[in-house]
Amino acid sequence: MNKAIIATSQAPGAIGTYSQAVRVGNTVYLSGQIGLDPHTMTLVEGIDAQIEQVLANLQAVVLASGGTMNDLARVTVYLTDLNHFSKVNEAMARCLEAPYPARAVVGVAALPRGALVEMDGILVLSA
Repeated sequence: MNKAIIATSQAPGAIGTYSQAVRVGNTVYLSGQIGLDPHTMTLVEGIDAQIEQVLANLQAVVLASGGTMNDLARVTVYLTDLNHFSKVNEAMARCLEAPYPARAVVGVAALPRGALVEMDGILVLSA
């Protein structure tokens, strides 16, 4: 197996023992992103701002991987309040085109740094 680590300063640096993304062949495994501003490493305030920042962070890693958001094959969304599900749908509709990736949404008790939302994904690049 030949792994390539993907890293960009346009998304928050890893705050633990993980990489922003790992490419194996044409598949890129994206680590979870929370609403951290990559320049200040502080969490943006409010669910709407956090959703937008999470998507911007994911997009930065996707671009660093050589893909686009439309190359996402799978996304997992973690929410501390499932009442925000429709807000995630609206934001994802603004940054993705049909056909949309497969997706799961999971309600969780807590996320790192008190975040309200986290997303990760699997990207499949063209050969």
